Amino acid sequence: GVILCIYKLDAAGCRSEAAVYEFTAADVAKHNTAEDCWLIIGNENTGGAKVYDVTSYLDDHPGGAEVMLDVGGKDADEFFEDIGHSNDAREELAKHVVGVLKLTEEEKEKRRLAAEKKSGADSGGMSMIAVLVAAAGIGYYFYKQKVDSSE
Repeated sequence: GVILCIYKLDAAGCRSEAAVYEFTAADVAKHNTAEDCWLIIGNENTGGAKVYDVTSYLDDHPGGAEVMLDVGGKDADEFFEDIGHSNDAREELAKHVVGVLKLTEEEKEKRRLAAEKKSGADSGGMSMIAVLVAAAGIGYYFYKQKVDSSE
């Protein structure tokens, strides 16, 4: 792979420059066992997709090794974000970065469209909730009118 230089924290917690590799999704897919487990986590909002070797962390993962193995060798970003991991979890994850995900133009476009669709779905869900709340309010108003007029 191509070597990039990014900043990493060394053992003392100081920023140091470290060589980091680029990996394709096909490269990562080969690492999907308990003896060799890599994940892709990250998106445009979190600094880009990075590759993590979580093999040594499997037994320490509070949610169990199985949930990580289920997404081993794959893009686990959505699962990671949906769980709502703490800052401590994000700091732990950063210790396991081995590189960045190298995307083709086609893959970049696919990710962009998926993110757009997800944000559209989220806002659509919120507008549905607003409609339901409004309908419940209107229903309550008419119910209250009926109860008051029958007294």
